Amino acid sequence: MIQWSRITGVASAVVSSTTFGLIPLFTLSLLALGVGSPTILAYRFLLAAVAMAIVMLFTRRNFRLALEQVAVVAVLAILYASTAILLLESYKYIPSGVATTIHFLYPLAVTLTMAWLFREHISYIIYIAVVLSLIGVALLAWGDHTEGDFARGVTYALVTVVTYAAYIVGVMRSRASRVDSIVLTFYVLAFGALLFFIYALATEGIEALHTWSSWRDIIMLALVCTVLSDYTLILAIKRIGSTKTSILGSMEPLTAVVVGVVYFGERVDAVSIVGLVLIICAVVVVIVQSAPNREIN
Repeated sequence: MIQWSRITGVASAVVSSTTFGLIPLFTLSLLALGVGSPTILAYRFLLAAVAMAIVMLFTRRNFRLALEQVAVVAVLAILYASTAILLLESYKYIPSGVATTIHFLYPLAVTLTMAWLFREHISYIIYIAVVLSLIGVALLAWGDHTEGDFARGVTYALVTVVTYAAYIVGVMRSRASRVDSIVLTFYVLAFGALLFFIYALATEGIEALHTWSSWRDIIMLALVCTVLSDYTLILAIKRIGSTKTSILGSMEPLTAVVVGVVYFGERVDAVSIVGLVLIICAVVVVIVQSAPNREIN
């Protein structure tokens, strides 16, 4: 019998990581136009929260959260917002491909956290998938050249490994796991929008956007890279678990490479091709492990 829950879980994880991997495409364009990071994040999360509110109204979701869930959702929002701002800041100091590659170390953090802290059984095949995916992203970054304050950029990207891994585990293991996926997505984005508006007002202020291209990029960031990405992430975590979801996040650097080749005309050398193949193999391994009649590890 086909287990649609697992199938949709795998599909959601792939969609989430792919759309998350598109963030540099729109963010770097905005930064090139001189739009500040606080403004980008404030607009992005506000529009995303509004979009999710509309979805909740049309689907007649209840906006009410239990008192004990409010604090948990607020912590998850802080973790998610921290990931967004630190990853964006890292783009200023190191190439986005390198930042995305470093960020992708989070599957290892999730896997080890679930195995060591929560005693989740992780099969050796999943460990092989983790190793394959990490080797793959390392090869993708092999030919990158860094400029500027490399140490600061790497530090920012490394911290996102911790914050994003904590967010994923928190969605799975906290009281938030009992909150409807759409409702949880809305509150994470709404809390995030509030945080970024406070941050923006306390630093550079909120800038006005005057061009269609800047609004287009903000809208794409909000709807595709935030609403769709975070909703499908939460959906995947609830259906196939945090470990498999994080490993399927290997689509992020894969997406970054495809965008670089198709949109920016970048060349892919033999080493990068090997990395791509390893990432695809890791994804296939996870999909096979998530197939019907297999034990969820």
